[in-house]
Amino acid sequence: MHRLKKLVAVMLSIVTVAGLCVFGSGVTAGASGTGAGLAEWALNAYYEGWAYSWGGASPGAVDCSGLIYSYCGGERIAMIETCTEQGSVDAGIPRIHGLGLWRPGHVGVYIENNMEVDARGDDYGVCYQEIGGWNNWTYWFKLAAVTYPSNGWEQFNGNYYYYEDGQYIVNTSRNIDGTTYYFDSNGRSSTTPSNMSSTASDSSSGSSSSGSSSSAPSTWSNGSSGDEVTKIQTRLKELGFYDGEIDGEFGNATEQAYRAFQEAAGLTVDGIAGSDRDVLYSDDAPHAEKAQEATEEAKTEEETTPEETTPQIIAQNGDFSEEVINVQQKLLELGYFGLQPTGFFGDITEEAIKAFQLQNGLEATGVIDEATYALLFSEDAVANPTPVVNVDEQQDAAVSAGSGPSQVTSGSLAPASLILSNETNQSYANTASNVAEKTNKVTKQALASSASIIPSFAAQVKRSANIWIWFVLVAFILGAVAFVMLKRDKKQHTRYQKYVEKKKKMSTRAQLNSKW
Repeated sequence: MHRLKKLVAVMLSIVTVAGLCVFGSGVTAGASGTGAGLAEWALNAYYEGWAYSWGGASPGAVDCSGLIYSYCGGERIAMIETCTEQGSVDAGIPRIHGLGLWRPGHVGVYIENNMEVDARGDDYGVCYQEIGGWNNWTYWFKLAAVTYPSNGWEQFNGNYYYYEDGQYIVNTSRNIDGTTYYFDSNGRSSTTPSNMSSTASDSSSGSSSSGSSSSAPSTWSNGSSGDEVTKIQTRLKELGFYDGEIDGEFGNATEQAYRAFQEAAGLTVDGIAGSDRDVLYSDDAPHAEKAQEATEEAKTEEETTPEETTPQIIAQNGDFSEEVINVQQKLLELGYFGLQPTGFFGDITEEAIKAFQLQNGLEATGVIDEATYALLFSEDAVANPTPVVNVDEQQDAAVSAGSGPSQVTSGSLAPASLILSNETNQSYANTASNVAEKTNKVTKQALASSASIIPSFAAQVKRSANIWIWFVLVAFILGAVAFVMLKRDKKQHTRYQKYVEKKKKMSTRAQLNSKW
């Protein structure tokens, strides 16, 4: 019975999980939203720093599909399969706020101007990034749970956009309810609409990308045409920026000329003629020839003015290198250095460099810069008139003469701290007087060595004998312990064998008794 209950429980669990897998993707939420609303929702998630949570669909913690689902509901899994319209991103994304973006295993939200928001992963959270390069997408699509405008006004992120034929218009103007509205290259209206439900009185002016309309635009850029473009070309020619034909067509040559004007005037260089036309038509507008002359003068002045350069430091206190060895060797040859080269730039090397710099008319910085290095290895280098005695050579000479190290006195050393380097390149600073004092101690020890050598040797022999006695004693104790342990184990093994034999005998006797 118990096994039957367990079997039934397992079967019910399997049925439940299978039901979720099969029918779970078909569960939808009744909520819906607008494209602009979804775009604002996604931007808000980015600015508030929502975390990425796999399977999350609540504000503050979402995954890629959960970011969309938390706003408009609808399909949680098969968003692109149930979309109302889709297209290739490579072919261009329509000017529509809040479109869905899809690539294998991932979805995002299109904002505007080639920007998107997506919940990317644990290490990234919610991201706001330009589309392109490695951040590419395969399809754009209209979500089934979102409504997108066809014609009329739409508000997004504090700005107002006007939709025609399903996309917001750019670089043009419209007369709506008697008011002329101008729309920039991003589609933003120059004026807040008085009635969001109003429609344009002349919507047959063609696509918004044509750049022309029944009323004058607020900006002119590449592709524009008309009387204002003719006026812009004429003024650019007067100022010397434009030498092409005045034909009223804003082409590449006109754009290049306008960019040159903007740069000369210190304006934002974007090639778009907008409010900066006030500067273009003013009496203070820059002239191309004068701007060129000013540029050439600035360039000439820059070339003739010597640049203040910071001297390059080749080596300084604390360095350790082959270059320092070469410098120390040269200082030794010129009489500024009193030790054998070690490669370590310490206090003695710094004092030697200062002495060389003073003797050769340089600033005594104690640092090997380019000027010091060049003069040090040149034929013009001035040697030390009072050379520093080489300590190592003097010691060698004293030893070979039989006088011992005590003959090296502090008077023959450089008046600076000595830097001694061991095999691990550690430096030890001692003054010349300290070295002399240590040398005198060595001399005294040498004089007293004849009196102390025999007792010292006897003490060493005595210590060695004591050590050997200790070793023998320890070995004896360990051997005794091992012998006792072996003996004990052997005895226990014998008792065990006797016990086994006894058990065998008893077993045999029991068998015989049973037969009798």
